[in-house]
Amino acid sequence: MMANLFSSFDPSTNWSTSLNWMSTLLGILIIPPMFWLIPSRINFMWNKILMSLHKEFLTLLGPKNKTAALTFITIFSLILFNNFLGLFPYIFTSTSHMVLTLTLALPLWLSFMLFGWLNNSIHMLAHLVPQGTPPVLMPFMVCIETISNLIRPGTLAIRLSANMIAGHLLMTLLGNTGTMLSTLMLNILIIVQILLLTLESAVAIIQSYVFAVLSTLYSSEVN
Repeated sequence: MMANLFSSFDPSTNWSTSLNWMSTLLGILIIPPMFWLIPSRINFMWNKILMSLHKEFLTLLGPKNKTAALTFITIFSLILFNNFLGLFPYIFTSTSHMVLTLTLALPLWLSFMLFGWLNNSIHMLAHLVPQGTPPVLMPFMVCIETISNLIRPGTLAIRLSANMIAGHLLMTLLGNTGTMLSTLMLNILIIVQILLLTLESAVAIIQSYVFAVLSTLYSSEVN
């Protein structure tokens, strides 16, 4: 039994070990057979989405950074897959944990910072003081910009995990009240749950897109 409401987010719930983290790698089992099947409408739609994202990322990064754009598309696909996977019953939502989101955000941010300060030090220093800042405010702007740079991996990780947890908690809270409702209220609850599930599907897409786009913007700043 679950000890409390947050036990549904515990990777070791109903398991003696943290085997639920294996749900993050389920996409590897699904992707290879797609290359041997006749392309379907779903495949064409997915390829269309990826090509649109690739063009958008190239606009932000520059036409020469095709490899970097593919990297951010891979991150988008990984987060999107795990977000949708968590909407199925009894499947662990790995993106609702800071362990996974920080694992994605922190190495990206560190690599951007190391590359920028080692190769474009003057450019990075210029970013600390926005153009047109009065001389009196320059020390304060340096402090503000430095703090905003330091908290970027935390904001990326918290934004993703908090949005995943919030929707799941709301659906769990409403679902637990189903046994105490009348038939009419139960029908209304089912309709509300379907609407919430639709909203969560939209959130799953939006949050993966936001994570990838913000990572792309952070990368474009150090070039």
